[in-house]
Amino acid sequence: MDYTNDPELNGKYLGTITKDFATVSDTLKEAAYQIRKRDISKYPIFVFARQEVPLGGLLVNADELHLEWHVFASYLELLVQQRVVAPDKVEDFQSTYKDADEYCCLFVLDEEFTNFVYVPYPED
Repeated sequence: MDYTNDPELNGKYLGTITKDFATVSDTLKEAAYQIRKRDISKYPIFVFARQEVPLGGLLVNADELHLEWHVFASYLELLVQQRVVAPDKVEDFQSTYKDADEYCCLFVLDEEFTNFVYVPYPED
């Protein structure tokens, strides 16, 4: 898997992800801060999926907020345990991980597209 922004993240995905991300970005930023502050992980990751998945804890229920994507709070070490990130790829992942105060690391999980994407948090 590629851990950088994928040019194939076409308008279909980017539009719906960006729209939902704008709605929940404050929640994700706070959750990312808590994951780091509590020393759970230096690498918070938010799973965006259209249906429930067993990858982390449900943070945002799409149905309740009329969104297209459910959001699950997770982190690198958990995704390694769950074999989403191969143990031999952890260093690659860490080296490309962007500043968590400025960017949100999303793991987008859909039938046609599965990848890590970094989305900048909106400016305050």
